[in-house]
Amino acid sequence: MLRKRFVPHPTIKIKIYNKMKNSETPVMSYGPIVMPVANRHIDLQMKVTAPATGGNLPVLILSHGHGRSNFLSSMYGYGPMTDFFSKNGFVVIQPTHQNSKLLALDANLPEAPLFWSSRPNDITFIIDSLDQILSKVPGLSNRVNKDEISVVGHSMGGHTVSMLAGMQVTDPVTAKKVNAIEKRLKAFVMIGAPGAPAGLVQSAKEHYPVLNNADFSTMIHPVLVVNGDKDINPNFSEVDNWRADGYYLSPGHNSLLTVYDAEHIFGGISGYDSNETTDESPERVEFVNQCILAYLRSALNPKDASWADAQKQLNNIPGAKGRIDNK
Repeated sequence: MLRKRFVPHPTIKIKIYNKMKNSETPVMSYGPIVMPVANRHIDLQMKVTAPATGGNLPVLILSHGHGRSNFLSSMYGYGPMTDFFSKNGFVVIQPTHQNSKLLALDANLPEAPLFWSSRPNDITFIIDSLDQILSKVPGLSNRVNKDEISVVGHSMGGHTVSMLAGMQVTDPVTAKKVNAIEKRLKAFVMIGAPGAPAGLVQSAKEHYPVLNNADFSTMIHPVLVVNGDKDINPNFSEVDNWRADGYYLSPGHNSLLTVYDAEHIFGGISGYDSNETTDESPERVEFVNQCILAYLRSALNPKDASWADAQKQLNNIPGAKGRIDNK
């Protein structure tokens, strides 16, 4: 079936879309970059995607989810997001976390299947090793602003972002408090992330005990929470807007983007033509990407009004694809 060519939504076209770079901007991808990491069962594999030209490029680390596909939940997935942000001036680094089915790690290993505590450690390692990682990509290292680093995570990747923003997790095995806060990150975006333990159904508490040990009250860094108003999975929670808990229950000056009619894959952010997508919509993918771009621009540059402009162009506008709330 042929798809309609995307035309930006009229309520966001004038200000947000005009700030985007040419959609035909050439990008380059380099990988795998493979590096050993302490206390990991396997070396960390990464892919770097960046604009082919330009300088002073900010870094965006993209943390994948825990889907059932072999490749989408790895450095090979999330093409619609990776392509978008690299075309708009970001150096996108994609790690393959240990929960990826691509790695086929033993399900009986400690912390399997989610490998929840090694995931934020992967991000911290990337920041620690940024010079070395970028030096492996020909012609890139001297074009990057290494002080402007953001992180975006979807689903279990959103849980990872929550921990990097300060959410404290009690290890269900050792009962120790784990805090992976990362102060070098300038912006945090969690998309479709797990909500608070109170909203979990009993089967999820038993199958994923770590999700029953999260404390949003310690998540102090400002975060953008992206929630689909149709993102309800009874295997995890039957509570409406459960995946928006990070916005409501944390003390930070957070923002909430509610995407109307969006389910868990938000139209297809995890991959082109993915059969994981139950609400396939190229327009919704573009809308989510544009809104996150506006947030990142304002988070990285307080003088940039993109996020405030986006709110004005969405809230209380008939036919808008979502709304923005800030606290």
